[in-house]
Amino acid sequence: MPDKFDTTLAPFDRLSHEQKRQLKASLDVVYFRHNDTILSANSASEHLLIIIKGGVEETSVDRSEIYAHYASDDMFDVRSQFEGTIKHNYYALEDTLCYLLPKEVFLKLYNENGQFAAYFDNNLAKRQQLLEEAQQQQNLAEFILTQVDDDNIQPALTVGWEVSLSQVTAQMKEHGVDAALVELNQYDTRLKNNKGITPFGIVTRTDLLHAVMLDKQPLHSPVGPVACYPVHHVEKGDFLFNAMILMTRHKIKQVQVCDHNHSIGMLDLTQILSLFSTHSHVLALRISRAETIEELSLAANNQQDLVENLINNGIKTRFVMELIAAVNEQIIEKAFSLVVPPALQNQCCLVVLGSEGRGEQILKTDQDNALIINDGLQWHQCQAVMEKLTHTLQQLGYPLCPGNVMVNNSAWVKAETEWKQEISHLCQHVTPEGMMKLAILADAHAIAGDKSLLAPVKQHLHHQLNDQELVLTSFTRPALKFNVPLTLFGNLKSSKQGLDIKRGGIFPIVHGIRALALEHGIEHTNTFERLEQLSAQRVLEQSTTDNLSEALKLFIKLRLHQQLKNKNGTSNQVNVKQLDRTERDLLRHSLHVVKKFKEWLGYHYQIRD
Repeated sequence: MPDKFDTTLAPFDRLSHEQKRQLKASLDVVYFRHNDTILSANSASEHLLIIIKGGVEETSVDRSEIYAHYASDDMFDVRSQFEGTIKHNYYALEDTLCYLLPKEVFLKLYNENGQFAAYFDNNLAKRQQLLEEAQQQQNLAEFILTQVDDDNIQPALTVGWEVSLSQVTAQMKEHGVDAALVELNQYDTRLKNNKGITPFGIVTRTDLLHAVMLDKQPLHSPVGPVACYPVHHVEKGDFLFNAMILMTRHKIKQVQVCDHNHSIGMLDLTQILSLFSTHSHVLALRISRAETIEELSLAANNQQDLVENLINNGIKTRFVMELIAAVNEQIIEKAFSLVVPPALQNQCCLVVLGSEGRGEQILKTDQDNALIINDGLQWHQCQAVMEKLTHTLQQLGYPLCPGNVMVNNSAWVKAETEWKQEISHLCQHVTPEGMMKLAILADAHAIAGDKSLLAPVKQHLHHQLNDQELVLTSFTRPALKFNVPLTLFGNLKSSKQGLDIKRGGIFPIVHGIRALALEHGIEHTNTFERLEQLSAQRVLEQSTTDNLSEALKLFIKLRLHQQLKNKNGTSNQVNVKQLDRTERDLLRHSLHVVKKFKEWLGYHYQIRD
């Protein structure tokens, strides 16, 4: 039976081959009948147990309090391996079969293997970092196996042997390339000495510069003699990684791509690196060059491909959020510049709200925006222009906001003074709806027009909430509204639709941290930056901010993966059955972090519900 132990499951997949062999050799199997006592409190710990089949319940000594349930592949009692004494009682809920791993073997593996040990660390941040490192190694392997194909081959500029240096330079500039292939003529002696190699040379911008400036060759000289030969090449279907090795070895930046010795294109080093880090720079260039809504729409439609490339290449969740936030800003700012009359663009400020304002949006979500207008500006066509802007953003893939928090709603279009008056009114007349409106405004981020118009409005908001304990208590209350999706026994709680990760995990962290940021005058809108500032001001312990940060990244990452997998870019439901054991374990741990944070918020703001 121990020979069948699955060492591909975390954390045993982190063991070396020899350590796995030692593990299997030390395992034994034990059977418990229904209601048998498996471990007794206050007794010495001798084994770590791993469930093969059945179920186990962890309870207090008198069985009056249940702490957790364990099922197939779960381990217990890890804590006693380090403390020496078992703290609680463990009972078989049904006929149960378990592996027994001797304590001394477990501790030996723990002390010898840092990755294995890190899995058992209670600090979520360290565990998540370990998983990300493993994922990056996997994605590096996937990159190594990516092949040269039509998707990554660039067309090559090919010129004849007799074309002049000046003409080649002009053509390279026209085509925006740094190198050109030169078709050598039949009389070129270099061909005779290298039979079987494609009859092409290569010339770069540097070669042309040296020929004219250092070798003093006339501009009308033919390019043939200047071209370097032979040209290093790879075959279509070869691995990109091999192309990179070839470039590194020969200190070159371009290689020719051939299909059975027929030239079909080029690869350059910058392109290969961009294939690994995605085409975000290309997308940004297309956005900036767009002169019509149609052109902008074509660029914006590539955004999901960018997200998938980033995720598939193992790029960290927070970096993805920052990059996509920047791309979204460019798209919306460009739409603003195409729709709003140029003479009025510096008389108003377009701000984004919600996850877009916090820079935490990945896939396109509902439009959440507002407009601040210069005091005294008479803009009679404002409503019509904002209607057009909202419609344009909808064309670009940003759905309408169900709550109507958009610039086509006059309630979200006001002069600077009017916004200040609105904020004062909301703080003086506390209502649940008013508090949510303040929460929305607290995340405002300026992206187009006169961005300086937002600062005095935000300063007024912070000033109004400064030392207002009763208002902050009402403001924070929604963070405690939704239950954390954990069962009474601390396991994941999921409905037929899935586990609502936004209500149960993301929102409590985001809104709770938003409240603390307002209380302590932190002007950052991004939740991760707010956490860093709260830690710096010693409002929260470093370990708390680390765990909250890692939990939030995990929630966003799991939601994104399932949105991409299930082709549903707006769903907040996570199908727990689609998660592997490690992800379920991290999700459960992260939700316990949220539960503890909510308890702290309730105590801090004296919320008694």
